[in-house]
Amino acid sequence: MDQLMAVKVGCLVALLALTLIVGMIPPFVSWFLKSSVNGTYQFIICLISSFAAGTFLGACLLHVVAEALSSIATELSYIAYPMGELILSLGFFFVLFIERIVLQYYYHSRSQQLDEIALPPAQNSPEASCTEKQEHPAEINNDTDVSHNHIHFNLHSYSSFRSLILFLSLSIHSVFEGLAIGLQSNYSSALQIAIAVLIHKGVIVFSLSLKLTQSKIKPLWLLVYVITFTLMSPIGITIGIIVTLKKTTIITVVQAILEGIASGTFVYVTFLEILPQELNTEEKPLLKLLFVILGFTAMAVIAIWA
Repeated sequence: MDQLMAVKVGCLVALLALTLIVGMIPPFVSWFLKSSVNGTYQFIICLISSFAAGTFLGACLLHVVAEALSSIATELSYIAYPMGELILSLGFFFVLFIERIVLQYYYHSRSQQLDEIALPPAQNSPEASCTEKQEHPAEINNDTDVSHNHIHFNLHSYSSFRSLILFLSLSIHSVFEGLAIGLQSNYSSALQIAIAVLIHKGVIVFSLSLKLTQSKIKPLWLLVYVITFTLMSPIGITIGIIVTLKKTTIITVVQAILEGIASGTFVYVTFLEILPQELNTEEKPLLKLLFVILGFTAMAVIAIWA
């Protein structure tokens, strides 16, 4: 087994183990549940996520996008059009479209619930009105916060249905993240993306598991969700490996196109998800920026090996 295949298989196994282990932490460690609103763990997760943002930024700028554009330009050189940029944009808009659909359904569901809350109580007494005001402001404030944050970390939803929608959205991300690893033809590139995905996946599966636990979902279903989510990135890696093993003309074109789409998802994850989520907050912005720079530096150091 050559170095490239070793990195891909090693990342596949590591993703399986990491996602499953980290995903099982929130349901079984009470400290995380007690601190789920305001706690030390939340700040630690933010710093880890900032570091992940830096690793994704480095992987995007130093290898993923550049190599995808180069591959597409080589395979589709007979087309007098910037096909690389177009295909990358399609990957970007595909993920954006999926998440907008998720948020549309979420906001529509929440607006219906708030309309029901706004209906006058059956008993028209001052005491009943006061009770209504005391019971629901926190819930409404949570919705206001959600509209300014990303779905991964700030979707304060406690219904099983919304948790399922969140799970499906993140699973689509995971397949394309794995695909980006499996499609790599360069050892250094595969290693960079693998590190970025491992860090990001650990943060995401923890957040997803915490949301599922808070939604009071049945333990069996929580286990099914976590195991299914665990398999998504390895499935993407496997598909990428299969595509790269068959070096026909059609396969190489398909590989270049899929790599461009996967690169577009990386651009989306980096610039519209992780970076805004971590940098657009007031809590220790310089410290978070430092961790972003450290993550990018790690990717820059790995690039020396190329």
